[in-house]
Amino acid sequence: MIDNPHHLATPSGKPRARSFTIGFDGTPGPFNAITDVPGVAVGYATLISGDGPLIVGKGPVRTGVTAILPRPRAELATPVFAGIFSQNGNGEMTGSHIIEETGAFNFPVTITNTHSCGVSRDGTLRWMNRVLPAAIDSAWGLPVAAETYDGFLNDINGHHLTSEHVAEALDGAAGGPVEEGSVGGGTGMITFGFKAGSGTASRIVAWQGRTYTVGAFVQSNFGKRHNFTIRGLRAEPELTEPAIREATSRAEKGSIIAVIATDAPFLPHQMKRLARRVPLGVALTGGFGYHSSGDIFLAFSTANPAAALGLSGRIASADFIPDTDIDPFFDAVIQTVEESILNALIANDDMTGRDGNFVPALPKAWLEEKFG
Repeated sequence: MIDNPHHLATPSGKPRARSFTIGFDGTPGPFNAITDVPGVAVGYATLISGDGPLIVGKGPVRTGVTAILPRPRAELATPVFAGIFSQNGNGEMTGSHIIEETGAFNFPVTITNTHSCGVSRDGTLRWMNRVLPAAIDSAWGLPVAAETYDGFLNDINGHHLTSEHVAEALDGAAGGPVEEGSVGGGTGMITFGFKAGSGTASRIVAWQGRTYTVGAFVQSNFGKRHNFTIRGLRAEPELTEPAIREATSRAEKGSIIAVIATDAPFLPHQMKRLARRVPLGVALTGGFGYHSSGDIFLAFSTANPAAALGLSGRIASADFIPDTDIDPFFDAVIQTVEESILNALIANDDMTGRDGNFVPALPKAWLEEKFG
């Protein structure tokens, strides 16, 4: 059993996957979180209010926004080398075109619900104009904002998320241990018919006498119960119950957003290669990229800040690990994504939302029986 308390429980005391004897691969960082990558911070704003019948504009509300800062606040104008991959494009990630064009982005990343993606994007620009106004003048205002759908539990058409909530998440972004489950943008999300949402994990990768960190963060909202798998163990037919209770019909609008961060020096094409490995971690849990699922993945490296900034009139030089040595980092991406999804499921509780729609938590008793 791992004795690092950050590996076993979230800051609020919810169990993480490693509190059970699930045999994960690889070596996690101190917090087993994306924040193990130096300089990366995570913040949340969580909106939970109301019960009973849906009244659009009033609730019930089960939503929020997640903020990921790729660099410390004072350095957010400095780009990070990055790559994106869309396994299934039934979703949104703003800023993707300039990443495809230049292999980099700057400013924070936000993740929220489908109908608030524009608010989180614009709220990021408002926040940047407040905390680092010179950056808005010198850089393109094209922040990354992504979404998954929470309309089964949340008054999604009520547009309850505001720029102030986005600022709350950004202002609160910090390093260290990260809360998981029904928090931030993950508040109203569902995975394999169980309550899910926000999850994270990390791995330490050794290369040529140095150590680097790969971290993942997921907003998990995908999958069918009969496919759910934990380390090769299929959950059905044993976990047909507890079941979702649908007071209103549930549309098939599942998705997953994953953000991969590393301090390893890689070039943009290599970051895209890392992003392409995210679906393999999703597949280990039983996610197969079905038609209605938006499976969109971003990977970035905090290394080579001067080269990413690329000042005019001088040659830019960047260090990078050669492609022939990239395989251990592929392993780390796959391992962290798999564990992040399971953390999002396990660090969770039952939730009842609009119209009495109910989503159960993954039963802890079943996990104890299978994994101790």
